[in-house]
Amino acid sequence: MPPETANPLDRVTLYYKDGSSDKVYQASIEASGSGFFVNFSYGRRGSTLQNGCKTSSPVEYAKAKVIFDKLVLEKTSKGYTPGEGGTRYQSTANADRATGIVPQLLNAIDGEEAQKLLSDDAWCAQEKFDGRRVLIRKSDGAITGINRNGLMIALPAPVEAMGLATGGEQWLIDGECIGDVFYCFDLLEEAATDLRKSAYGDRLTSLYAMLKAGTRAIRPVATAMNTKEKTSMLEQLRQQKREGIVFKRLTAPSVAGRPNSGGNQLKFKFTASASCIVAASNGSKRSVRLELVDGTKRVEVGNVTIAPRTRVPEVGEIVEIRYLYAFPGGSLYQPVFLGVRDDVGVDGCVVGQLKFKGREGEEE
Repeated sequence: MPPETANPLDRVTLYYKDGSSDKVYQASIEASGSGFFVNFSYGRRGSTLQNGCKTSSPVEYAKAKVIFDKLVLEKTSKGYTPGEGGTRYQSTANADRATGIVPQLLNAIDGEEAQKLLSDDAWCAQEKFDGRRVLIRKSDGAITGINRNGLMIALPAPVEAMGLATGGEQWLIDGECIGDVFYCFDLLEEAATDLRKSAYGDRLTSLYAMLKAGTRAIRPVATAMNTKEKTSMLEQLRQQKREGIVFKRLTAPSVAGRPNSGGNQLKFKFTASASCIVAASNGSKRSVRLELVDGTKRVEVGNVTIAPRTRVPEVGEIVEIRYLYAFPGGSLYQPVFLGVRDDVGVDGCVVGQLKFKGREGEEE
């Protein structure tokens, strides 16, 4: 194909369906004079789509193709698919890794809402861990790790070995990995029986019964049940400078994905965190510049230092940043680098994640 000619294949429509989410994403390379633009549109299927452009001015076809291909890769890695049914990863490079299993995700609440749940015995409380969300499935004598997007992943060797020695022949548990330890808080399947429709309190009881006391690599989380226990847990987690606390309705079933609002599993974070895009490296300073997406543009939100003996992330990678609050305009106060994310795409790096500083110096 001559370099000055756009390929008819440089146009794609991708779909994503998960719970109540039903989204469409379109991208294309469009000729303009002697150059090319990379345009995109996105939104809920059947609604008026929002439009944007990845190139501020016409570029050569070769550069436009690189931008277009990267855009499509980001979306398909997130789970978008050419299939109109929206089945995650169908007809994409990750099709062989797709399990169709995704976890239940939590919505955030503020301190006032958290205080109400402390005195409500319909809700239990657990620590909000600062780890990597993982599900582990045991089946036919094999252990499989699954990330929050439903893709198979490798597990730390101690976790895999302990999984093989734990429970019966088949189960599926949900939790978070921190280093070589898996902290689990839900049992979704056991002995080829789907437990998702069971009450969370019953699933938790079964999880505790399945796991051996003192397990090192796979550990059940501690759960506070009444007002006194939940209040004590909240105070201890604050004193220990942990990430936050999670509240779960004891009678609720497990529902995959994140509800548009509310839900039966909620999180109250003492500090905030955001998934950001690495925009540039600051060279010998061992720090990187961060960006977030605001509509059709990207905005800078400051820099973060990378600790010695830690790999400096590359431009374009997604990183998780913990911070105290964000100033108006988006700059992060006291940012701390937590690690690179391979389970979050650019479309998850939005300004809407930020928790801003209040007027009186308090966090909103």
